[in-house]
Amino acid sequence: MSTPTDRIVHDPATVDSGDFYKLLTASIVPRPIAWVSSRSTEGVDNLSPYSFFSVSSTKPPVVQFTSVGGAKDSARNAIDTGEFVINIVSESLMHKANDSSAGFDSDIDEFVEAGIPSTPATMVNCLRVADSPIAIECRLHRSIEVGNSVVVMGEVVALTVDPSIVADDGLPDYGKLSAVSRLGRIEWGLPGDTVDLDRPR
Repeated sequence: MSTPTDRIVHDPATVDSGDFYKLLTASIVPRPIAWVSSRSTEGVDNLSPYSFFSVSSTKPPVVQFTSVGGAKDSARNAIDTGEFVINIVSESLMHKANDSSAGFDSDIDEFVEAGIPSTPATMVNCLRVADSPIAIECRLHRSIEVGNSVVVMGEVVALTVDPSIVADDGLPDYGKLSAVSRLGRIEWGLPGDTVDLDRPR
């Protein structure tokens, strides 16, 4: 077994940026997936997965995703229209989510091209993934350029949940939600075991 002094040191100043990106994504795992649906100002519906996704604030409720390499279609649409939806990717939707990550032109409707059933969102003017167990509908809170990326923050205006995944306490059940994650390389993480731990008082 290695010792703490045997660690390999990777300096981003001397490592190719593409290689360092691979190091980061293979190290920060698992990463939840924001399957972002949006609509362009021309009315074209867009759908694409992003694995840099988290909560920014709880009051008000704000979530965020990062578009690496600049404002791609989802980020641009969210910024231009002020609206988007984050759909949670369950295991049954994993292959469809991966299909939607292809480099489609901005005038292509990914829902149609990838054969993904859609339904109108309840509070924002775009579609959500019909079979996604949870959809987080957002209005743009702010966008921030960070290096080669754009962080898009959205204030949550509705969170729709499939009642079949709700536990007795009214919250989504992790096992029933069956959300997948992204790992390094081309690996995806499947739902696994859980452990309950009380926080120290």
